[in-house]
Amino acid sequence: MRYDVPLKLTSGRAWRTYTGGSLIDRIHGIQDSRDTQFPEEWIMSTVVARNAGREDIIEGICFLDDDKSVSLKDYIESDPEKALGTRHARNIGATTGVLVKVIDAAERLTVQVHPNKEKALSLFNSKFGKTECWYVLGGRTIDGEAPSIYMGFKPGITREEWKRCFDEQDIPALLGHMHHIEVKPGDTWLINGGVPHAIGTGCLLVEIQEPTDYTIRVERTTPKGLKVADMGCHQGLGFERMFDCFDYNGYTLDQAMEKWKIQPTILERTDGFVRSQIIGYENTSCFRMERINVTGRCDLKSDGIFCGIYILGGRGRMITSDREIPIRGGDQFFVPAASGDYSISAYSGSTIEMFRCFGPEN
Repeated sequence: MRYDVPLKLTSGRAWRTYTGGSLIDRIHGIQDSRDTQFPEEWIMSTVVARNAGREDIIEGICFLDDDKSVSLKDYIESDPEKALGTRHARNIGATTGVLVKVIDAAERLTVQVHPNKEKALSLFNSKFGKTECWYVLGGRTIDGEAPSIYMGFKPGITREEWKRCFDEQDIPALLGHMHHIEVKPGDTWLINGGVPHAIGTGCLLVEIQEPTDYTIRVERTTPKGLKVADMGCHQGLGFERMFDCFDYNGYTLDQAMEKWKIQPTILERTDGFVRSQIIGYENTSCFRMERINVTGRCDLKSDGIFCGIYILGGRGRMITSDREIPIRGGDQFFVPAASGDYSISAYSGSTIEMFRCFGPEN
């Protein structure tokens, strides 16, 4: 297997308890699609989706496009130092330490939380929690409701009150105990492990996160009426210990905005491209993500650091040492640490919109 050039990956779609996905299909050029139970596309994924009742179905994980019998996980494990870099492989292991998703929600997601690193280790024996970041691409108004998110406890919410809401399934109180924020394209939010949250109806966003799928849900039924299995709520912890995953610190809306809203910054601007940082290591040590808009040509170096690439839109070419690969919306690539330099070139009149996603700081 080659480690000196970027590798195209298959699209990893995952079943979820909520509906959506038609806007993801449009990214891939499919215009007449409908919302389904596959509202997420997983990028650079070595993680299998965890869904109660679907434990025997392998989904979410990515495979090499030119050899679909080889998963990205297998590829990395065959030579972690070439794939991930010597320092990363020695410090973190044969794992990217990151997972990226495009999420298109046609309904509000259930109110949920993910463990931080400490809780993930003690409760799930995992060295990764699930701190995540949302970058809002846009969305759609559904039933008169504009895209929005629910995030973080308001002041004064106790474990006892939160458990009462769960036991009684007092959904208005569950939602009312969190901040409800309307979002717009370009908004970036950091959701630390332990912070309760829910993506609202109509949101289209890119999520970058630690590479686990531990999701504690406090709604027994989704907004559209799908029953959530017990395992889908407590992930094997039981209905008491699941409440250990929440951080019960409360914040005013102004405090929440200051704490969790991230301002992207422009890193480089030329006649041929604009490169911006969405979230960086100064915000979290868990991951880093850039957005690059290419109208001409953008030369990129691996610098011994692996990354994932997702093409959000536009048409052009990826140029490597020995090949030119046509690219379009929905294409994704894994760039090994041992990869040589490569370029992204847009076709005349087209703008390539793409993301580069990096693993944890090490």
